[in-house]
Amino acid sequence: MTLFLIICAVLLLVALPFLVLPLWRSASNDNNDHNEVLRDAANLEILRDQSTELEADLRDGLLAQDAYEQGKRELQVRLLDEVKTTGQSVRKPRNPAKVMAVVLAVLLPVFSVSLYLAIGNTKALLPHEGTGVADGFGIIRSEAKLQELEKELQQQPENPDGWLMLARSYSEMERFPDAVRAYEQLVKLVPNEAQLWANYADVYAMNNNQSLLGEPTRFLDKALALDGNNTLALALSGSAAMERGDYVAAITHWQNLANQLPPDSADVQMVRNGIQQAREFLALQKGGKQKLARLPADKAPSKAAAAPATAVSGKVSLSPALAGKAAPTDTLFVFAHDVQGKKAPLAVLRKQVKDLPLQFTLDDSMAMQPQAKLSGVERVEVVARVSRSGNPVAQPGDLQGMTGVIKPGSQGLNIVIDSVVK
Repeated sequence: MTLFLIICAVLLLVALPFLVLPLWRSASNDNNDHNEVLRDAANLEILRDQSTELEADLRDGLLAQDAYEQGKRELQVRLLDEVKTTGQSVRKPRNPAKVMAVVLAVLLPVFSVSLYLAIGNTKALLPHEGTGVADGFGIIRSEAKLQELEKELQQQPENPDGWLMLARSYSEMERFPDAVRAYEQLVKLVPNEAQLWANYADVYAMNNNQSLLGEPTRFLDKALALDGNNTLALALSGSAAMERGDYVAAITHWQNLANQLPPDSADVQMVRNGIQQAREFLALQKGGKQKLARLPADKAPSKAAAAPATAVSGKVSLSPALAGKAAPTDTLFVFAHDVQGKKAPLAVLRKQVKDLPLQFTLDDSMAMQPQAKLSGVERVEVVARVSRSGNPVAQPGDLQGMTGVIKPGSQGLNIVIDSVVK
């Protein structure tokens, strides 16, 4: 805002001379005319004195009649010239331009500032940390903006988008008690959204010494009742089952999760390692071998069942030509957005350049808003962007690559980050 005010002040200083100086110069010319009038009046008075002296000299016999007549004629000619000039000058009215110049110089800045304060938006000039009120992925990173949003939600508590933004922002900042409070309000407003219950369980556990027992487990059960294929709910439910020693449930949840992931993704191998560990623990329990025998064999899912119908997956790599322009710790965003209507991301994955080349999967569990999902659109575009600032909104100098228009459910995508944002 300071820069804006400086620019406005400079513009006013540039504009004022064009208005004030012509008026001031006009007023100065009027002063010159006034001085000329005074000078002419003095000349007339001198002529009158000379005429009086001629008459006195003639009367005293100091001047002959012929000389007197000639001198009289010369004075009359000079008198006519002076009277003509003086008359023209006196008839000029006084110009108030100088007063107007002073009034404009004072009132124009005052009026301009008053008008802006009356109809302008001073809040629009406040500096925003990150990209503004919120970045392109619905995350606020400014403490002042978070407090402002809190006040707005106190006045409008029925705003689910506001609570979601607040919850995501607090989660990103690892302020888990505040995130729990925000999700508590959010699930009251949107009670039938599986992803919200899964996120609620996640932050509740982080605020509970990272334990998923108790309330987090109840939230996860709610999420799976709404969507049995929600990947976050399946992952956390498997972890909760391991924590309470229910290895059969852990294997079941994680096996279902593995069926949702592409067979060539890095995450699926981690899930299978967890399944194998759960099987080993189950075998050590009394009667565990019998339970293992009743469980289905752990086998890799077919490509047809690798991911939900609307999930998109593939590989992201960085062009060798741009390798020198990215640091290993630079943020990498992979996201899908609708090519029609709003351009807000429908699903987002956040990594770092050091994770490249990266196998990725984007699905409804990564939705930024409950009502905006991959499964709800017909055409999307997947973008991979390297951001030095950590800001998901494209900035000059960012590196990116994209797929072009594709259908949700597309697999085997190959995105090469090969261009620089201008």
